[in-house]
Amino acid sequence: MPEIRRLLARAGVADPESLEAYRSLRGYEALTRATERGPAWVLSELEASGLLGRGGAAFPAGRKWRAVAEAGGRRRVVCNADESEPGTFKDRVLMEEDPFAVVEAMTIAGLTVGAEDGLIYVRGEYRLAATRLRQAIDQAERAGLLGADAAGTGRAFRIRVFRGAGAYICGEETALFNSVEGRRGEPRNKPPFPTQAGLFGDPTLVNNVETLCNVPVVLREGASGFRRYGTERSTGTKLWCVSGHVERPGLYEVPFGTTLGELLELAGGVWRGRRLQAVLCGGAAGTFLGPDRLDLPLTFEDLRTAGGTVGSGAVIVLDETASLWDVVLRVARFFQEESCGQCVPCRVGTQRQLEIVGRLASGRARPEDPQLLADIGAAMTDASICGLGQTAAGAVLSALTLQPLVPPSNSRGKGAQRAARGRPGESV
Repeated sequence: MPEIRRLLARAGVADPESLEAYRSLRGYEALTRATERGPAWVLSELEASGLLGRGGAAFPAGRKWRAVAEAGGRRRVVCNADESEPGTFKDRVLMEEDPFAVVEAMTIAGLTVGAEDGLIYVRGEYRLAATRLRQAIDQAERAGLLGADAAGTGRAFRIRVFRGAGAYICGEETALFNSVEGRRGEPRNKPPFPTQAGLFGDPTLVNNVETLCNVPVVLREGASGFRRYGTERSTGTKLWCVSGHVERPGLYEVPFGTTLGELLELAGGVWRGRRLQAVLCGGAAGTFLGPDRLDLPLTFEDLRTAGGTVGSGAVIVLDETASLWDVVLRVARFFQEESCGQCVPCRVGTQRQLEIVGRLASGRARPEDPQLLADIGAAMTDASICGLGQTAAGAVLSALTLQPLVPPSNSRGKGAQRAARGRPGESV
């Protein structure tokens, strides 16, 4: 299965700091069509394209845009670029290598839903991405594509960049709002949803970087052209961040429906000719898949049926030499450290999960530990306020299905030894 470079068409080809280079490769064609044909056409094409959110929730983009467009009062557009999921770097590549695409997509969004203010919330560690986005915004303003008369429409739309401070929880959209507003980065109860009351209480359209960068593709190719790739329910292409024990780690763009095995082949297969042990699909909030799942199509629907998730698009490969339980221990510690502590199911559940995984990893498991993990996982999934707690047990419980027996005590890795001694371990 060959790569399809749509979102990555300009990455490594065009100068990311040049508006002219961007426009020479079909940049701002989509904005021109959007302004000529109007918001109703944009919303219709988005809905017909079947574009689903690429941030993990897979919510229909067209439906979200229409909800904000039909809301009253002041409206806002937010790009969630707080990419903090372990093993994920797709949004970073898009922002660093094609920043004008993010700016163009946000401009289309603002003019379509009737917003005047746009904000890009960038992960604090992404310094180059933030710099290039600001450069792109400045050049777009000088070219009249942003500002009081955005793209000659007679309507105002401006974008600013806001850098986060490194909190994983602020990738959750309402915690992001609190962060921008100067509050503690904690999720809000829903409803109201962001499309009703988001940033500063205004109806807010929130999409992540990859979702937004698909919008110009939809408008340039049309909904039918966009649907030429993918499946009926998972349309278009998807960016996958492949890392771990593969020959060629990197970012790959393939149509939805590509199998896990085909994706790993693109990355050169398991390195050094070793056997595959497991793949963590979706990042720390994802699911471990065994070598028997290489024929699994990578779609929203197939991964959901298999008990997995597309998640953030992270694919972390473990060969036969890796200690699966050391990796699981790091995942458990990551969630325990990153939990904001607001709700009891997540605050207590991630701590208890870490303690049990520490026993499993060190070969000191108790007979009741697997059931305790399942019970804690169910409580976090059902009762946590946000996606952090709701997904914190996914990788842990899926690891039990791959290695249901407790690892022998004479094969303890460094992470397991730290857990056994009760000392802090390394986060993912």
